[in-house]
Amino acid sequence: MSVNLDAIWRRGVKRGLIAGGLETAHVLSRLGLLRRARGRGAIFTLHHVRPFTPRAIAPNAHLEVTPEFLDLAVRRLKEDGYDFVSLIDVPDRLRAPKERPFACFTLDDGYRNNAEHALPVFERHAVPFTIFINEGFADRTHTIWWETLAEILNAQTRVVFDFGTGDETIDLATETQKLDAFDRFALFIQSTDEAEAVGALDGLARRLGLEPLTITERLTMGREELLRLNRHPLASFGAHTVSHRALKRLSDAEARREMLRSANWLEALTGERPATLAYPYGTDSAVSERDRALAAELGFQVAVTTRPGTICERFSNHLTGLPRISLNGYYQAPRYVAALASGIPFALRAA
Repeated sequence: MSVNLDAIWRRGVKRGLIAGGLETAHVLSRLGLLRRARGRGAIFTLHHVRPFTPRAIAPNAHLEVTPEFLDLAVRRLKEDGYDFVSLIDVPDRLRAPKERPFACFTLDDGYRNNAEHALPVFERHAVPFTIFINEGFADRTHTIWWETLAEILNAQTRVVFDFGTGDETIDLATETQKLDAFDRFALFIQSTDEAEAVGALDGLARRLGLEPLTITERLTMGREELLRLNRHPLASFGAHTVSHRALKRLSDAEARREMLRSANWLEALTGERPATLAYPYGTDSAVSERDRALAAELGFQVAVTTRPGTICERFSNHLTGLPRISLNGYYQAPRYVAALASGIPFALRAA
């Protein structure tokens, strides 16, 4: 059997290098070096918060952390002197005189485990949090392609799919083949018409006996669950579009419609218009300056990306393009949280 050396590099060595960088940043932070990199605070990104479940492959492992790790992360930030604030309070913290650093927690997509496993942690420590809700997920009209794809790859040893040049047979006998296939499908979705590509993937799932909308329903909160959670004093909701497509690749009218309809839907559901927005995917390839301007024009007070970084005063004039720090499932150690919050990894990368 041939060995995919590139895959080994991406999935093993690269993660080791990142962990090494975090260890270095942690040491520098403990020594009191590069203190300015911390800025005024940090906004953290989460997706799934749930107990660890063994799987044949876990291509989305970076999107999930355990409740135990979340608890340790909050405790570490407390020890390091952070105040916990809601996302909507970030602008006021930036305008106020320098105080203790702040930490803000956000969760994307409205997964049910946010209420089941993250909420008890946040309650234990009185930490406010914002969940970004997709209309399409909550109303079961849109599928979550990365979850659908993971279920297909875990269940199959071979699939047939047309990436645009005719049907191909894709072998999925090994872990490496499955992970390589995930990367190929993801590239296909990101480089063609996203709605059409996701529709094609959903069609494959249905031919294999999987219903993608059932996966959406199993994983995400519906209207009644959201209404119950919305009554919690620590919880707030933000908009996250309708279809979770990369806004940068949409027309002006489509991008505007995705943001506006998402806000209108949440307002109709909760009686309160959302003041915050998270861009789907949130990367430079998915979010443009046009999108940041549209968010401001539509009245969002704060909008967040997934570009990594800490928050400093200069973002007071760029509140619809704030960076966030991902709490990544591959690096579930409290010292890594402290290293990321220090801002040192981002300062070193920019140097």
